[in-house]
Amino acid sequence: MVGAGAALADEVGLAGLTMGLLADQVGVRTPSLYKHVAGQDDLIRRIAALALDEAADAVGGAVQGRAGSDALAAAARAFRGYVVEHPGRYAATIGQEPSGPDDPLAAAGARLLDAFTAVLRGYEIEDGDVDHALRMLRSLCHGFATLEAAHAFQWSTDVDASFDWLVAFADRGLRAM
Repeated sequence: MVGAGAALADEVGLAGLTMGLLADQVGVRTPSLYKHVAGQDDLIRRIAALALDEAADAVGGAVQGRAGSDALAAAARAFRGYVVEHPGRYAATIGQEPSGPDDPLAAAGARLLDAFTAVLRGYEIEDGDVDHALRMLRSLCHGFATLEAAHAFQWSTDVDASFDWLVAFADRGLRAM
């Protein structure tokens, strides 16, 4: 049920995802969905956990065996690719907070954070600056990818070239720390 909801969110946008639309998509009556999820909020939380797990797999796999600027570029491209390919399910992750340490959202979020933290090990960043560096990377990657997924880059400059420029800029900044 969550997978079908995630796919539908990618298709119609998270704001367009409703329990009724999901029921139609999977061929059941709306009340039948409540055997699987507690409601719309529960569905979105589960989609968010799925999205964070998938993004963690993509980023973690991309950085395997890489370090420094190669790891940064691989992680950023993997994250961007995930967001652009799955804009609805990624949107579900925004603003979600884990209810506790056993919440699947917490575990999935930690896996994604760990993948980006591994990237930072290739740079000489002081322990006290790691959180700042992670927030910078998230802001850069999230901002670019969500704008791209929303088709907000409509001028003629190549979007891939702009993204590569952004990653190189981040790399220079991290090296300067």
